Amino acid sequence: MVGLADTAICESRERLRSALRNSGLRVPLTRIVVNLAPADLRKEGPGFDLPIALALLAASGQLPPAWLKGLWCAGELGLDGRLRPIRGVLPLAITARDAGARALLVPSANQAEAELVSGIEIWAAGSLQETLALLDPQVGSTQRRHNIPRAQPRPSPEACPDLADVHGQAHGRRALEIAAAGEHHLLLVGPPGSGKTMLAQRLPGLLPPLRENEALSVARIHSVAGLLQQVPQRWVNRPFRSPHHSCTARALIGGGAQPRPGELSLAHHGVLFLDELNEFRRDVLDQLRQPLDSGEIWIHRARQQTRFPCQITLVAATNPCPCGWFGHGEFQCSCLPSQRQHYWARLSGPLLDRLDLQVVVQRVTATQLGQSYGSLTRTRGATVPESSAVVAARVGEARALMRHRNREGLSNGSLSSQAFRQIVRVEEDALELWQQAINHSRLSARGGERAMRVAQTLCDLNQIKSISKAAVAEALS
Repeated sequence: MVGLADTAICESRERLRSALRNSGLRVPLTRIVVNLAPADLRKEGPGFDLPIALALLAASGQLPPAWLKGLWCAGELGLDGRLRPIRGVLPLAITARDAGARALLVPSANQAEAELVSGIEIWAAGSLQETLALLDPQVGSTQRRHNIPRAQPRPSPEACPDLADVHGQAHGRRALEIAAAGEHHLLLVGPPGSGKTMLAQRLPGLLPPLRENEALSVARIHSVAGLLQQVPQRWVNRPFRSPHHSCTARALIGGGAQPRPGELSLAHHGVLFLDELNEFRRDVLDQLRQPLDSGEIWIHRARQQTRFPCQITLVAATNPCPCGWFGHGEFQCSCLPSQRQHYWARLSGPLLDRLDLQVVVQRVTATQLGQSYGSLTRTRGATVPESSAVVAARVGEARALMRHRNREGLSNGSLSSQAFRQIVRVEEDALELWQQAINHSRLSARGGERAMRVAQTLCDLNQIKSISKAAVAEALS
């Protein structure tokens, strides 16, 4: 094996010998050199087993080379000749289609994943013997299954918790709706048990379903990460990732000798929830700055550069202090001022500057908590909170207005600064209030622009064409 092959590829020699013998084929009794070109690019993974086996059979005269013309294939071989699934089949199918391949041959376990791509014929086999039968023009023509376009799957409402389960927290619910409409990053600060995690988990249910190109982009990332072994029927739901605060920079951002996507990219077109934000290492959190602005992450290595998209809505939750009760009226904080200062020093100013909405949530009262029980709600006539479907309808109307207003079809939180300035219309008294807030609150230029973006989202939710003074005031709050 030559051509910078990793250990898994070099071990394929033993897998190939055993698979060929157990499939009734002979192994040539001569020295064989397998060249993986280009020689300066590192290769990894067992997906090269099937191409090497077919090339070996064609070179030894056991397979007509004409059968392999225009064919792309990938798969891992077992010792008994069976084909085992591999990761990364979806981007492989897209690349084969764009390159004009005649067909793509994959293991049967990867067939559903490959058939997500239209415009290319997908062949699936469970063993090396089945592969040879599919390649035979006379036998395989009756066994090949052509790639029939699938009906677009629908999102499942039960996949996301309902916002109606959250009682009280009117301020937090309003912030959640704004974040969903404009793709604004959100920070929730409050004591333990105030409902920060409940609010964050309900954000995907407020977002519109993924469009076909967005769903395909999300599926490609999960395929590269090896998380798309079985294609779900409802794969258009927005991803929701919630890594533990002990995760490393590589797990959050991605990386490695052969770069793999991290939690940031796995949440592409969805929600990345960082619970207990202050417990994350500061050097890990600071690596989020550039991806939050650009919507992509570049991982540079000595031999290659890899780009992973990460157009996300970041939701973070934290306590006001280590004990969690600072500023609460009923419970006394037991932390020293130095402890609180050290606690918040883990969050850098530039990172907080990129969080459009910073909301303080209060502890839910016993009366509000009792309204979550149906019998008590009916007897006392309490108001039932709005469901996710009702709020999602308003979010969908606001997003449709944003897509119609700019050429890129992006939300207010994702637009570039230049594109946002071209579409924004601000009333004179609203601009004066905004300027006063920047001077007195010492907001940075980025912070001031973030507040204006939130104000624009508020106007879109209310179907107002120009930013009003009330919208700026609510955004600054």
